[in-house]
Amino acid sequence: MSDSALVKIRFQLNGNPVETDVAPTMTLLELLRRTFLLTAAKEGCGKGECGACTVLMNGEPVNSCLRLAASLRPEDRVETLEGLEKDPLMTIVQQSYVDAGAVQCGFCIPGMVISSYSLLKRVPQPTEHQIKEALSGNICRCTGYRKIVAAVRQAGSAAGNGAKGGRP
Repeated sequence: MSDSALVKIRFQLNGNPVETDVAPTMTLLELLRRTFLLTAAKEGCGKGECGACTVLMNGEPVNSCLRLAASLRPEDRVETLEGLEKDPLMTIVQQSYVDAGAVQCGFCIPGMVISSYSLLKRVPQPTEHQIKEALSGNICRCTGYRKIVAAVRQAGSAAGNGAKGGRP
């Protein structure tokens, strides 16, 4: 592809302003993985049905495989699992997944954790229905979901009890 066919984009990635040139057809997922070497978001289905590629965009979970990188604007904020690793709530969510035995093969976990984190930022003590609704865009083929729902409940309880990270 010639340089003239590339599109210059600017946006915020994990709290830092970034600028790069992208092909008009490149997805946000491809940009994150290939250009910025952020590999937590995975391509599962490539059709926005599995949630393995979930990242936060302007604070909301999105399927990065469906979003064209060229559509990003300077005011857009993209956060990946890597960018949230020091957030106390993210630490609680991740530890709760481990403690509840909700991690099996691990392929879906980054997307599940991002969706769980997003829910708990909005609703600190979610009901089971709210948890299932928030995770409805994420597919796991290993756990059967009970342990994942339990992990999100545990994370909400731990965060609500003042846990600041580490083991709740």
